[in-house]
Amino acid sequence: MTDTPPDHLAINPASPFHDAVAIDRGVGIRFNGVERDNVEEYSVSEGWIRVQVGKSKDRRGNPMTIKVKGEVVAYYRDIA
Repeated sequence: MTDTPPDHLAINPASPFHDAVAIDRGVGIRFNGVERDNVEEYSVSEGWIRVQVGKSKDRRGNPMTIKVKGEVVAYYRDIA
């Protein structure tokens, strides 16, 4: 295993960027210097995270999300 998490990761199993092994290992996200624990998806190279917007759901029952741009740092929690 490598010590760097994937560049793009999503918690939704239907997403092509879902990686169960990395999620089980525990990925931490620091966004603009603040530790975030409500991230649905992220991309380090593109500099954005996707987070839930309240308790709203779309017509398929998935949480409504918004993409926020900024500095993204991903790390494995078992190393830090």
